[in-house]
Amino acid sequence: MARWAWVRLDNASNIFLASRSEADPKVFRMSAEMDCDVDPRLLQEALDATYDRYPLYHAVLRSGIFWYYLQDSDLRPVVTADEEFSCAPIYQPDRRTLLFRVIYYRKRIILEIFHALSDGTGALWFLSDLVAEYARLRYPDDLPQDDPVTEADAGPVIDESESTHGLAVDSFAEYFRRRPRRKVSEAEAKFSGAATAPVLSVRTGTGLSASDSRDENVRSHSDGRKIYRVKGTRTPDNRTRVVELTMPAGQVLALARAQGVSLTIYLTALFFESIRLSSGGLGAARTLTASVPVNLRQFFPSTSPRNFFATLRLEHSYGDGSDDLGSACQELEAQFRTKVTPQALEKKLRRFIRLERMPALRILPRVLKDVVLGLINRGNNRSLTVAISNLGLVRLPDPVDSHVGRVLLQVSAVRPQFCAVSHAGLLTVCFTSPFSETDHIREFVRLLTSQQVNVTIAAARVTEDELSGVE
Repeated sequence: MARWAWVRLDNASNIFLASRSEADPKVFRMSAEMDCDVDPRLLQEALDATYDRYPLYHAVLRSGIFWYYLQDSDLRPVVTADEEFSCAPIYQPDRRTLLFRVIYYRKRIILEIFHALSDGTGALWFLSDLVAEYARLRYPDDLPQDDPVTEADAGPVIDESESTHGLAVDSFAEYFRRRPRRKVSEAEAKFSGAATAPVLSVRTGTGLSASDSRDENVRSHSDGRKIYRVKGTRTPDNRTRVVELTMPAGQVLALARAQGVSLTIYLTALFFESIRLSSGGLGAARTLTASVPVNLRQFFPSTSPRNFFATLRLEHSYGDGSDDLGSACQELEAQFRTKVTPQALEKKLRRFIRLERMPALRILPRVLKDVVLGLINRGNNRSLTVAISNLGLVRLPDPVDSHVGRVLLQVSAVRPQFCAVSHAGLLTVCFTSPFSETDHIREFVRLLTSQQVNVTIAAARVTEDELSGVE
Protein backbone atom coordinates (compact mmCIF):
# COMPACT_ATOMS: atom_id res chain seq x y z
CA MET A 1 0.00 0.00 0.00
CA ALA A 2 1.45 3.38 -1.06
CA ARG A 3 2.38 5.91 1.61
CA TRP A 4 1.40 9.35 0.36
CA ALA A 5 3.11 12.56 1.46
CA TRP A 6 0.89 15.01 3.30
CA VAL A 7 0.91 18.52 4.75
CA ARG A 8 -1.49 20.39 7.05
CA LEU A 9 -3.71 23.11 5.66
CA ASP A 10 -2.49 26.67 6.08
CA ASN A 11 -4.09 29.29 8.29
CA ALA A 12 -6.27 30.80 5.54
CA SER A 13 -7.48 27.50 4.08
CA ASN A 14 -9.10 26.19 7.25
CA ILE A 15 -11.75 28.89 7.12
CA PHE A 16 -12.80 27.81 3.62
CA LEU A 17 -13.67 24.33 4.88
CA ALA A 18 -15.65 25.71 7.81
CA SER A 19 -17.60 28.31 5.82
CA ARG A 20 -18.34 26.66 2.45
CA SER A 21 -21.99 26.12 1.55
CA GLU A 22 -24.19 25.21 -1.39
CA ALA A 23 -24.48 28.88 -2.29
CA ASP A 24 -20.74 29.48 -1.86
CA PRO A 25 -18.61 26.35 -2.49
CA LYS A 26 -15.43 28.46 -2.22
CA VAL A 27 -14.48 28.00 -5.86
CA PHE A 28 -12.96 30.60 -8.16
CA ARG A 29 -12.55 30.61 -11.94
CA MET A 30 -9.70 32.13 -13.93
CA SER A 31 -9.90 32.26 -17.73
CA ALA A 32 -7.63 33.23 -20.60
CA GLU A 33 -9.22 34.03 -23.95
CA MET A 34 -7.16 32.82 -26.91
CA ASP A 35 -7.29 34.22 -30.44
CA CYS A 36 -8.95 31.08 -31.85
CA ASP A 37 -11.07 28.19 -30.61
CA VAL A 38 -9.34 25.89 -28.14
CA ASP A 39 -8.18 22.48 -29.36
CA PRO A 40 -9.05 20.10 -26.48
CA ARG A 41 -6.46 17.51 -27.56
CA LEU A 42 -3.63 20.03 -27.42
CA LEU A 43 -4.98 21.48 -24.18
CA GLN A 44 -4.87 18.03 -22.60
CA GLU A 45 -1.28 17.59 -23.73
CA ALA A 46 -0.40 21.01 -22.30
CA LEU A 47 -2.16 20.17 -19.03
CA ASP A 48 -0.24 16.91 -18.65
CA ALA A 49 3.07 18.75 -18.99
CA THR A 50 2.07 21.62 -16.67
CA TYR A 51 0.58 19.31 -14.03
CA ASP A 52 3.87 17.47 -13.65
CA ARG A 53 5.57 20.74 -12.65
CA TYR A 54 3.10 21.53 -9.84
CA PRO A 55 3.18 18.90 -7.05
CA LEU A 56 0.70 20.92 -4.99
CA TYR A 57 -1.99 20.40 -7.63
CA HIS A 58 -1.65 16.62 -7.25
CA ALA A 59 -3.10 16.89 -3.75
CA VAL A 60 -6.45 15.69 -2.50
CA LEU A 61 -8.06 16.94 0.70
CA ARG A 62 -8.36 14.55 3.62
CA SER A 63 -9.71 15.01 7.13
CA GLY A 64 -8.20 13.80 10.38
CA ILE A 65 -9.54 13.83 13.92
CA PHE A 66 -8.17 17.30 14.66
CA TRP A 67 -7.50 18.96 11.31
CA TYR A 68 -7.64 18.78 7.51
CA TYR A 69 -4.58 18.00 5.43
CA LEU A 70 -3.46 17.87 1.80
CA GLN A 71 -2.25 14.49 0.62
CA ASP A 72 -0.34 13.61 -2.52
CA SER A 73 -2.11 11.40 -5.06
CA ASP A 74 -1.60 9.59 -8.35
CA LEU A 75 -4.72 11.09 -9.94
CA ARG A 76 -4.47 12.76 -13.33
CA PRO A 77 -6.61 15.70 -14.48
CA VAL A 78 -8.74 15.41 -17.62
CA VAL A 79 -9.75 18.39 -19.76
CA THR A 80 -13.52 18.71 -20.23
CA ALA A 81 -15.90 21.06 -22.00
CA ASP A 82 -17.53 23.81 -19.94
CA GLU A 83 -20.97 22.35 -19.30
CA GLU A 84 -21.62 23.39 -15.69
CA PHE A 85 -22.38 26.82 -14.30
CA SER A 86 -19.45 29.01 -13.25
CA CYS A 87 -17.70 28.07 -9.99
CA ALA A 88 -19.64 24.84 -9.51
CA PRO A 89 -18.59 22.83 -6.40
CA ILE A 90 -15.29 20.93 -6.61
CA TYR A 91 -14.54 19.55 -3.15
CA GLN A 92 -16.64 16.52 -2.17
CA PRO A 93 -15.93 15.27 1.37
CA ASP A 94 -16.84 11.68 0.55
CA ARG A 95 -14.71 11.42 -2.59
CA ARG A 96 -10.97 11.42 -3.27
CA THR A 97 -10.75 13.95 -6.09
CA LEU A 98 -8.40 16.66 -7.30
CA LEU A 99 -9.14 20.17 -6.08
CA PHE A 100 -9.11 21.87 -9.46
CA ARG A 101 -10.46 21.39 -12.97
CA VAL A 102 -9.40 22.58 -16.43
CA ILE A 103 -12.19 23.21 -18.92
CA TYR A 104 -12.64 25.03 -22.19
CA TYR A 105 -15.36 27.03 -23.90
CA ARG A 106 -14.87 28.28 -27.44
CA LYS A 107 -11.74 30.45 -27.19
CA ARG A 108 -11.40 30.25 -23.40
CA ILE A 109 -8.99 28.13 -21.39
CA ILE A 110 -10.54 27.96 -17.92
CA LEU A 111 -9.05 26.96 -14.57
CA GLU A 112 -11.37 26.44 -11.60
CA ILE A 113 -9.91 25.86 -8.13
CA PHE A 114 -11.19 25.07 -4.66
CA HIS A 115 -9.88 28.01 -2.67
CA ALA A 116 -8.40 25.85 0.10
CA LEU A 117 -5.77 24.64 -2.40
CA SER A 118 -4.40 27.91 -3.73
CA ASP A 119 -4.99 31.65 -4.00
CA GLY A 120 -5.29 33.88 -7.05
CA THR A 121 -1.54 34.34 -7.43
CA GLY A 122 -0.81 30.61 -7.24
CA ALA A 123 -3.61 29.94 -9.72
CA LEU A 124 -2.28 32.60 -12.07
CA TRP A 125 1.13 30.90 -12.10
CA PHE A 126 -0.49 27.60 -13.05
CA LEU A 127 -2.76 29.14 -15.70
CA SER A 128 0.11 31.15 -17.19
CA ASP A 129 2.26 28.02 -17.55
CA LEU A 130 -0.70 26.08 -18.96
CA VAL A 131 -1.45 28.76 -21.56
CA ALA A 132 2.23 29.05 -22.46
CA GLU A 133 2.49 25.28 -22.95
CA TYR A 134 -0.69 25.26 -25.04
CA ALA A 135 0.56 28.13 -27.20
CA ARG A 136 3.84 26.28 -27.76
CA LEU A 137 1.85 23.34 -29.15
CA ARG A 138 -0.76 25.39 -31.00
CA TYR A 139 1.65 27.88 -32.58
CA PRO A 140 4.89 25.94 -33.19
CA ASP A 141 6.18 28.55 -35.66
CA ASP A 142 6.00 31.28 -33.01
CA LEU A 143 7.57 29.17 -30.27
CA PRO A 144 9.48 26.21 -31.73
CA GLN A 145 9.49 22.89 -29.87
CA ASP A 146 13.24 23.15 -29.22
CA ASP A 147 12.88 26.70 -27.85
CA PRO A 148 10.68 26.37 -24.78
CA VAL A 149 9.60 29.26 -22.61
CA THR A 150 12.51 30.38 -20.49
CA GLU A 151 12.37 30.35 -16.70
CA ALA A 152 12.53 34.14 -16.66
CA ASP A 153 9.47 34.34 -18.89
CA ALA A 154 7.56 31.60 -17.12
CA GLY A 155 7.50 33.33 -13.74
CA PRO A 156 8.90 32.44 -10.32
CA VAL A 157 10.84 29.24 -9.92
CA ILE A 158 9.68 27.07 -7.03
CA ASP A 159 12.72 26.44 -4.86
CA GLU A 160 13.26 22.82 -3.77
CA SER A 161 13.88 24.11 -0.26
CA GLU A 162 10.37 25.55 -0.17
CA SER A 163 8.66 22.18 -0.46
CA THR A 164 7.75 19.58 2.13
CA HIS A 165 7.50 16.02 0.82
CA GLY A 166 6.69 17.42 -2.62
CA LEU A 167 3.97 19.76 -1.31
CA ALA A 168 4.58 23.51 -0.96
CA VAL A 169 5.25 24.88 2.51
CA ASP A 170 2.86 27.03 4.55
CA SER A 171 4.14 30.61 4.27
CA PHE A 172 1.91 31.70 7.17
CA ALA A 173 3.81 29.32 9.43
CA GLU A 174 7.13 30.37 7.88
CA TYR A 175 6.64 34.05 8.75
CA PHE A 176 4.10 34.37 11.55
CA ARG A 177 4.35 31.38 13.88
CA ARG A 178 7.94 32.12 14.80
CA ARG A 179 9.32 34.93 16.91
CA PRO A 180 8.82 38.39 15.41
CA ARG A 181 10.99 39.01 12.40
CA ARG A 182 13.46 41.80 12.06
CA LYS A 183 12.12 45.00 10.56
CA VAL A 184 11.11 44.45 6.94
CA SER A 185 13.62 46.12 4.68
CA GLU A 186 12.72 48.47 1.88
CA ALA A 187 13.95 45.92 -0.64
CA GLU A 188 11.67 43.24 0.80
CA ALA A 189 8.74 45.62 0.86
CA LYS A 190 9.20 46.11 -2.86
CA PHE A 191 9.66 42.42 -3.56
CA SER A 192 7.69 41.45 -6.65
CA GLY A 193 9.56 38.54 -8.15
CA ALA A 194 6.92 36.02 -7.18
CA ALA A 195 3.83 38.09 -7.96
CA THR A 196 2.64 41.61 -7.30
CA ALA A 197 -1.11 41.39 -7.69
CA PRO A 198 -3.63 41.23 -4.86
CA VAL A 199 -5.22 37.82 -4.48
CA LEU A 200 -8.63 36.50 -3.66
CA SER A 201 -10.16 37.30 -0.33
CA VAL A 202 -10.85 34.81 2.39
CA ARG A 203 -14.05 36.74 2.89
CA THR A 204 -15.42 36.46 -0.63
CA GLY A 205 -18.43 34.76 0.91
CA THR A 206 -19.94 34.47 4.35
CA GLY A 207 -20.52 30.76 4.31
CA LEU A 208 -24.12 31.39 5.38
CA SER A 209 -26.92 29.13 4.20
CA ALA A 210 -29.63 30.08 1.76
CA SER A 211 -31.95 30.84 4.66
CA ASP A 212 -29.84 33.88 5.47
CA SER A 213 -31.51 35.75 2.62
CA ARG A 214 -34.26 36.43 5.19
CA ASP A 215 -31.87 38.35 7.44
CA GLU A 216 -32.40 42.06 7.77
CA ASN A 217 -30.10 44.26 5.71
CA VAL A 218 -28.94 46.28 8.73
CA ARG A 219 -26.07 45.19 10.98
CA SER A 220 -24.61 47.17 13.87
CA HIS A 221 -21.00 48.23 13.69
CA SER A 222 -18.77 48.26 16.77
CA ASP A 223 -19.07 52.05 17.12
CA GLY A 224 -22.85 52.09 16.74
CA ARG A 225 -23.01 52.74 13.00
CA LYS A 226 -25.22 50.40 11.05
CA ILE A 227 -23.79 48.38 8.16
CA TYR A 228 -25.82 48.13 4.98
CA ARG A 229 -26.25 44.63 3.57
CA VAL A 230 -27.65 43.92 0.14
CA LYS A 231 -30.78 41.78 -0.11
CA GLY A 232 -32.21 40.05 -3.13
CA THR A 233 -33.90 37.02 -4.65
CA ARG A 234 -31.77 33.90 -4.48
CA THR A 235 -31.04 32.21 -7.79
CA PRO A 236 -33.24 29.10 -8.17
CA ASP A 237 -30.50 26.45 -7.79
CA ASN A 238 -27.87 28.46 -5.89
CA ARG A 239 -25.80 29.02 -8.99
CA THR A 240 -23.76 32.22 -9.01
CA ARG A 241 -25.09 35.15 -11.03
CA VAL A 242 -22.20 36.27 -13.27
CA VAL A 243 -22.06 39.51 -15.26
CA GLU A 244 -18.88 40.36 -17.20
CA LEU A 245 -17.93 43.93 -18.02
CA THR A 246 -15.13 44.66 -20.48
CA MET A 247 -13.69 48.13 -21.03
CA PRO A 248 -10.46 49.86 -22.12
CA ALA A 249 -8.12 49.73 -19.14
CA GLY A 250 -6.55 53.09 -20.00
CA GLN A 251 -9.87 54.93 -19.81
CA VAL A 252 -10.65 53.72 -16.29
CA LEU A 253 -7.07 54.12 -15.10
CA ALA A 254 -7.18 57.75 -16.22
CA LEU A 255 -10.29 58.31 -14.08
CA ALA A 256 -8.54 56.79 -11.06
CA ARG A 257 -5.46 58.93 -11.59
CA ALA A 258 -7.63 62.03 -11.86
CA GLN A 259 -8.82 61.27 -8.33
CA GLY A 260 -5.26 60.59 -7.17
CA VAL A 261 -5.99 57.00 -6.12
CA SER A 262 -5.23 53.47 -7.27
CA LEU A 263 -7.49 51.58 -9.65
CA THR A 264 -8.58 49.25 -6.82
CA ILE A 265 -9.71 52.15 -4.63
CA TYR A 266 -11.47 53.89 -7.52
CA LEU A 267 -13.43 50.75 -8.41
CA THR A 268 -14.31 50.20 -4.74
CA ALA A 269 -15.69 53.74 -4.41
CA LEU A 270 -17.61 53.24 -7.66
CA PHE A 271 -19.05 50.00 -6.26
CA PHE A 272 -20.18 51.75 -3.08
CA GLU A 273 -21.88 54.48 -5.10
CA SER A 274 -23.63 51.96 -7.34
CA ILE A 275 -24.93 50.09 -4.26
CA ARG A 276 -26.20 53.37 -2.77
CA LEU A 277 -27.93 54.42 -5.99
CA SER A 278 -29.58 51.02 -6.51
CA SER A 279 -30.73 50.70 -2.89
CA GLY A 280 -33.58 53.19 -3.15
CA GLY A 281 -32.27 54.79 0.01
CA LEU A 282 -29.89 53.42 2.62
CA GLY A 283 -32.09 54.44 5.53
CA ALA A 284 -30.47 53.97 8.93
CA ALA A 285 -27.73 51.76 7.49
CA ARG A 286 -25.52 54.47 6.04
CA THR A 287 -22.17 52.66 6.26
CA LEU A 288 -20.93 50.51 3.38
CA THR A 289 -17.97 48.19 3.93
CA ALA A 290 -15.77 46.12 1.63
CA SER A 291 -13.33 43.27 2.12
CA VAL A 292 -10.17 43.89 0.09
CA PRO A 293 -7.44 41.22 -0.26
CA VAL A 294 -3.72 41.88 -0.17
CA ASN A 295 -1.07 39.58 -1.62
CA LEU A 296 1.41 39.03 1.21
CA ARG A 297 4.15 38.02 -1.24
CA GLN A 298 4.64 41.73 -1.91
CA PHE A 299 5.97 42.16 1.63
CA PHE A 300 7.07 38.68 2.74
CA PRO A 301 8.92 36.94 -0.13
CA SER A 302 7.49 33.53 -0.97
CA THR A 303 7.20 31.39 -4.09
CA SER A 304 4.75 28.97 -2.51
CA PRO A 305 1.59 28.61 -4.63
CA ARG A 306 -0.50 27.94 -1.53
CA ASN A 307 -2.77 30.58 0.03
CA PHE A 308 -0.77 33.54 1.29
CA PHE A 309 -2.88 36.66 1.66
CA ALA A 310 -4.63 38.90 4.16
CA THR A 311 -7.85 40.87 3.93
CA LEU A 312 -8.45 44.50 4.81
CA ARG A 313 -11.78 46.10 5.65
CA LEU A 314 -12.56 49.49 4.10
CA GLU A 315 -15.68 51.55 4.78
CA HIS A 316 -17.48 54.78 3.95
CA SER A 317 -20.44 56.27 5.83
CA TYR A 318 -22.82 58.37 3.76
CA GLY A 319 -24.26 61.48 5.35
CA ASP A 320 -21.26 62.26 7.57
CA GLY A 321 -19.77 64.77 5.16
CA SER A 322 -19.21 65.12 1.45
CA ASP A 323 -20.50 62.03 -0.35
CA ASP A 324 -19.26 62.71 -3.87
CA LEU A 325 -17.15 60.04 -5.56
CA GLY A 326 -13.92 61.96 -5.10
CA SER A 327 -14.38 62.30 -1.34
CA ALA A 328 -15.15 58.60 -1.00
CA CYS A 329 -12.01 57.80 -3.01
CA GLN A 330 -9.82 59.91 -0.74
CA GLU A 331 -11.26 58.40 2.45
CA LEU A 332 -10.82 54.82 1.20
CA GLU A 333 -7.28 55.53 -0.01
CA ALA A 334 -6.29 56.92 3.40
CA GLN A 335 -7.69 53.86 5.18
CA PHE A 336 -5.92 51.52 2.80
CA ARG A 337 -2.52 53.15 3.16
CA THR A 338 -2.52 52.84 6.96
CA LYS A 339 -3.52 49.17 6.86
CA VAL A 340 -1.31 47.87 4.08
CA THR A 341 2.11 48.42 5.66
CA PRO A 342 4.24 45.32 6.40
CA GLN A 343 4.19 46.14 10.11
CA ALA A 344 0.39 46.44 10.30
CA LEU A 345 -0.11 43.25 8.30
CA GLU A 346 2.36 41.28 10.44
CA LYS A 347 0.70 42.43 13.67
CA LYS A 348 -2.73 41.43 12.37
CA LEU A 349 -1.61 38.01 11.13
CA ARG A 350 0.30 37.12 14.28
CA ARG A 351 -2.88 37.80 16.23
CA PHE A 352 -4.81 35.42 13.97
CA ILE A 353 -2.14 32.76 14.29
CA ARG A 354 -2.20 33.01 18.09
CA LEU A 355 -5.96 32.51 18.02
CA GLU A 356 -5.61 29.47 15.78
CA ARG A 357 -2.99 27.92 18.08
CA MET A 358 -4.82 28.45 21.37
CA PRO A 359 -4.55 25.19 23.36
CA ALA A 360 -8.31 25.07 23.95
CA LEU A 361 -8.96 25.29 20.21
CA ARG A 362 -6.18 22.90 19.17
CA ILE A 363 -7.52 20.01 21.24
CA LEU A 364 -11.03 20.35 19.81
CA PRO A 365 -12.00 17.65 17.30
CA ARG A 366 -12.11 18.84 13.71
CA VAL A 367 -15.92 18.82 13.57
CA LEU A 368 -16.12 21.19 16.54
CA LYS A 369 -13.35 23.36 15.11
CA ASP A 370 -15.46 23.77 11.97
CA VAL A 371 -18.38 24.95 14.09
CA VAL A 372 -16.21 27.46 15.99
CA LEU A 373 -14.50 28.78 12.85
CA GLY A 374 -17.85 28.96 11.07
CA LEU A 375 -19.32 31.07 13.85
CA ILE A 376 -16.27 33.36 13.87
CA ASN A 377 -16.47 33.72 10.10
CA ARG A 378 -20.20 34.43 10.25
CA GLY A 379 -19.70 37.12 12.86
CA ASN A 380 -16.89 38.78 10.91
CA ASN A 381 -18.79 38.78 7.66
CA ARG A 382 -21.93 40.31 9.08
CA SER A 383 -19.99 43.56 9.10
CA LEU A 384 -19.39 43.45 5.34
CA THR A 385 -21.48 44.88 2.52
CA VAL A 386 -19.46 43.74 -0.49
CA ALA A 387 -16.17 42.11 -1.41
CA ILE A 388 -13.75 42.96 -4.19
CA SER A 389 -10.55 41.58 -5.70
CA ASN A 390 -8.25 43.21 -8.21
CA LEU A 391 -5.73 40.76 -9.61
CA GLY A 392 -4.00 43.66 -11.31
CA LEU A 393 -2.12 43.72 -14.60
CA VAL A 394 -1.40 40.23 -15.93
CA ARG A 395 1.75 39.75 -17.98
CA LEU A 396 2.24 36.53 -19.94
CA PRO A 397 5.54 35.45 -21.50
CA ASP A 398 6.36 36.48 -25.07
CA PRO A 399 5.34 35.47 -27.66
CA VAL A 400 2.42 33.78 -25.88
CA ASP A 401 1.04 37.14 -24.78
CA SER A 402 0.11 38.15 -28.33
CA HIS A 403 -2.27 35.18 -28.63
CA VAL A 404 -4.23 36.01 -25.47
CA GLY A 405 -6.91 38.67 -25.21
CA ARG A 406 -9.03 39.07 -22.11
CA VAL A 407 -8.16 37.44 -18.79
CA LEU A 408 -11.11 37.01 -16.43
CA LEU A 409 -11.59 36.16 -12.76
CA GLN A 410 -14.84 35.06 -11.11
CA VAL A 411 -15.61 33.72 -7.64
CA SER A 412 -18.56 32.04 -6.00
CA ALA A 413 -20.33 34.45 -3.68
CA VAL A 414 -22.96 34.90 -1.00
CA ARG A 415 -22.93 38.68 -1.36
CA PRO A 416 -22.42 41.04 -4.32
CA GLN A 417 -18.78 41.36 -5.30
CA PHE A 418 -16.50 41.79 -8.27
CA CYS A 419 -13.09 40.67 -9.50
CA ALA A 420 -11.00 42.85 -11.81
CA VAL A 421 -8.14 41.87 -14.12
CA SER A 422 -6.23 43.84 -16.76
CA HIS A 423 -4.59 42.34 -19.84
CA ALA A 424 -4.00 43.34 -23.47
CA GLY A 425 -5.26 46.86 -22.77
CA LEU A 426 -8.62 45.53 -21.54
CA LEU A 427 -10.01 45.69 -18.01
CA THR A 428 -12.53 42.99 -17.14
CA VAL A 429 -14.73 43.43 -14.08
CA CYS A 430 -16.70 40.27 -13.32
CA PHE A 431 -19.58 40.76 -10.90
CA THR A 432 -20.84 37.72 -9.01
CA SER A 433 -23.78 37.46 -6.64
CA PRO A 434 -26.13 34.90 -5.12
CA PHE A 435 -29.05 37.12 -6.16
CA SER A 436 -30.85 37.38 -9.50
CA GLU A 437 -31.08 41.18 -9.35
CA THR A 438 -28.47 43.25 -11.19
CA ASP A 439 -29.53 46.80 -10.26
CA HIS A 440 -26.15 47.67 -8.71
CA ILE A 441 -24.37 46.52 -11.87
CA ARG A 442 -26.62 48.71 -14.01
CA GLU A 443 -25.70 51.72 -11.87
CA PHE A 444 -22.01 50.78 -12.00
CA VAL A 445 -22.15 50.78 -15.81
CA ARG A 446 -24.05 54.07 -15.90
CA LEU A 447 -21.42 55.72 -13.74
CA LEU A 448 -18.69 54.56 -16.12
CA THR A 449 -20.47 55.42 -19.37
CA SER A 450 -21.30 58.88 -18.00
CA GLN A 451 -17.51 59.38 -17.97
CA GLN A 452 -17.29 58.24 -21.64
CA VAL A 453 -15.95 54.77 -20.80
CA ASN A 454 -16.88 52.20 -23.44
CA VAL A 455 -18.33 49.17 -21.62
CA THR A 456 -19.32 45.81 -23.12
CA ILE A 457 -21.62 43.58 -21.06
CA ALA A 458 -22.17 39.80 -21.05
CA ALA A 459 -24.36 37.98 -18.54
CA ALA A 460 -24.88 34.31 -17.72
CA ARG A 461 -28.46 33.07 -17.55
CA VAL A 462 -29.67 31.96 -14.13
CA THR A 463 -33.44 32.34 -13.84
CA GLU A 464 -35.95 29.93 -15.38
CA ASP A 465 -37.06 32.53 -17.93
CA GLU A 466 -33.47 33.26 -18.93
CA LEU A 467 -32.56 29.58 -19.21
CA SER A 468 -35.61 28.90 -21.37
CA GLY A 469 -34.65 31.73 -23.69
CA VAL A 470 -37.49 34.07 -22.72
CA GLU A 471 -36.55 37.75 -22.83
